[in-house]
Amino acid sequence: MGPLLLAFVLAVLAWLLVVGDLVRRHRPAWHWYLTGYPAAAWRVVFTWRRVALLNDLAVSRLPARTLVGHLLVKGDPVRPVAPRISFPRATRMGLSVVVRLHAGQTPATYMQAADALVHAWKVHAVRVTSPERGLVLLTATATDPLERPGLASAPAELLSALIGALETGGAWVMNLRLVPHWLIAGATRSGKSTLLARLITQLAPQPVALVGIDCKGGMELGLFTDRLSALATCRREAVAVLTALVVDMQDRMNACRTAGVRSIWELPDKLCPVPVVVLVDEIAELYLSDGTRQSKAEAEQCSTLLLRLAQLGAALGLHLVVAGQRVGSDLGPGVTALRAQLGGRICHRVNDPGTAEMTLGDLNKDAVTVAQAITAQERGVAVCTGPDGGWARARSHLTPTDEAVATARKYSGMTPELPALDRALVALEGDGK
Repeated sequence: MGPLLLAFVLAVLAWLLVVGDLVRRHRPAWHWYLTGYPAAAWRVVFTWRRVALLNDLAVSRLPARTLVGHLLVKGDPVRPVAPRISFPRATRMGLSVVVRLHAGQTPATYMQAADALVHAWKVHAVRVTSPERGLVLLTATATDPLERPGLASAPAELLSALIGALETGGAWVMNLRLVPHWLIAGATRSGKSTLLARLITQLAPQPVALVGIDCKGGMELGLFTDRLSALATCRREAVAVLTALVVDMQDRMNACRTAGVRSIWELPDKLCPVPVVVLVDEIAELYLSDGTRQSKAEAEQCSTLLLRLAQLGAALGLHLVVAGQRVGSDLGPGVTALRAQLGGRICHRVNDPGTAEMTLGDLNKDAVTVAQAITAQERGVAVCTGPDGGWARARSHLTPTDEAVATARKYSGMTPELPALDRALVALEGDGK
């Protein structure tokens, strides 16, 4: 009977191991709720006091100075009291804890202790936020949710593109109606080109015009020529295209003023012009100058035209998506002025801190630190901003080049004609001859 019982126990254990591995791979959320969360919650509860003491989160109710006879004695406060916390609440791939701050404490102290909490609780990351005065919310994620992000879904809307998945498991959406202009930064092989390809495949089936400006000879955006209403492959062509867009923008202004409305979206359907999304790849090529008079003049023209589109285009259906490997103040004051108009920000792995600072620094310093921590192995991972002004880590869905090209070719019949841009490029070719 003993050997039979032992064999039965071993068989049950083996079966549990096999089932547990299957659940972990195919239903990670279930695996977390059943095994990961109880252990993590236990660590949070039983390590909180020690972590609070070691990271200056505990506060003594006794003064650090006291009078002994006629002597004033100063020393470390005794009997420190750790802040009160709620019981860890399970989330889909982590847990959250609410901390009630002591009088005089600020969330900054908890942000500094975030790394200590990660090691003490044995989780992937801890995010510190303050939902209301006097409270801090510690949100822990057990594993990196972007290592194998699932395919998120989002309702289809005009000028809205499903880019990928957020670290929360939700959909990463670029909605140009909510955030009209975007800045995308990323080094070579960081996922920037894949994101642009994904954006084009999402916008291709929609009744919008796509205009490309790719000063690398059209190597990137030229793949999608079938769906582009116009493509500029050098700075001289970019000046012609942007000038034509500014003229078109003025025509749209006149139409809105005549109709007594504030945007093209208030116009009757038969009078509403087609929305235009301008995709600029490698923004630095538009601002760099070789010192010649013509080069400086072209750079200044590009800077002025882009800034006018960014300042006035949102209500007129003209949207900018500007991408580059390096975006820094050394490119000139025009870049800084343009950056201020690009409310949407996406920062992949970058080669220099200045680009991360330029992309996210004016919004949130913590986002800059997180963006600089993205490794070369995390292709497609980025820090992005949302319509609410916050930020999150996200990962774009992998869109192979052949798939993106096939999608652009499939919807080539939906490419709107922009005669003004065609005439500008034809006139430029004539001048060149």
